[in-house]
Amino acid sequence: MATVVTAGGGRPSLGAAWIAKLRRRMLLSLAFGLLVVVGLGAYADVRDIARVLRGFDWAVLPVVLVLTVFNYVGRFLKWQYYLGCINSRVRPGASALIFVSGLSMVMTPGKIGELLKSYLLRQVSGTPMARSAPIVLAERLTDGVALLLLGSVGLLMYRRGWEVLALIFAMAIAIVLIVQSRPLSLALLRTCEQMPILARVALHLREAYESSYRLLRLDALLTAIGLGLVSWSGECVAFFVILRGLHLEAGPDGNGLLLIKAAFILASSTLVGSASLLPGGLGVADSGIAGLLHLLLGTPRDVSVAATLLIRFCTLWFGVASGAAALALFSHRYGRGAAPLREAQPS
Repeated sequence: MATVVTAGGGRPSLGAAWIAKLRRRMLLSLAFGLLVVVGLGAYADVRDIARVLRGFDWAVLPVVLVLTVFNYVGRFLKWQYYLGCINSRVRPGASALIFVSGLSMVMTPGKIGELLKSYLLRQVSGTPMARSAPIVLAERLTDGVALLLLGSVGLLMYRRGWEVLALIFAMAIAIVLIVQSRPLSLALLRTCEQMPILARVALHLREAYESSYRLLRLDALLTAIGLGLVSWSGECVAFFVILRGLHLEAGPDGNGLLLIKAAFILASSTLVGSASLLPGGLGVADSGIAGLLHLLLGTPRDVSVAATLLIRFCTLWFGVASGAAALALFSHRYGRGAAPLREAQPS
């Protein structure tokens, strides 16, 4: 049995419990991911998939990973912007470590585990979790709108799956309108305060609402969606690079149209996978990517599956591994009674 490292007085170091939970979740996620790979293997012959992967231009892999990191950097800038919106001040280095640690929790249902970022933020800045937790909702919402916009050209071209995407967009608009309608939201909060179960957390709910109100204002929404468009375009281009690395011909219309198609396939599949609330969108996003490649581009099944495996390993699993490493580093650096790392407040 592994021994939990403790800091003075036998108290477990900060993050030790989270890392233990992460290991258990990772094992379950790996098992689920393996089932998805098996399912994809059943969709196309495993030997054919291996042949396609052997023919992949592995020299482009570093480019794909750099584009994935580009996405993470853009999303980190959004995280930093949101921290400013809720008046939470923390040094950029610690903030970056918190953000990357959150990537380890993408394999929890609905990414609810990303609330880990709020927990870690409280440790280093004293920011109440109720105040920072709405950032997770705002990130999901604005990322979804950005993905929808990135895939919009392809959506207009193919007119496939627009009903599901329109429903997701309508739900996002409804959330924003409810939060921005203060009379309605405050009335709902007063109703919650009268419920015995929720009355105990009424103050936390009110603080969470005030943060949500600031995060979903029009100026904040436009800024966050703009950052999302730039950041998620990195993964769309990464998928295009993978398709070219698999020697998929651009056709007479050139690379521009292939890039549009790649953006539509990846963005729509990622969005629907996220809306499914499954860990990492496993199964839903994977089948969406492989299926749309075969259906819209006429890509053979073995090539479709190979492309799916490559983009998911270079985005989803690369992010989970990076997050796990960052979480371990956070525990090592700040888990032994480190003082809060607040930035100097103006006097």
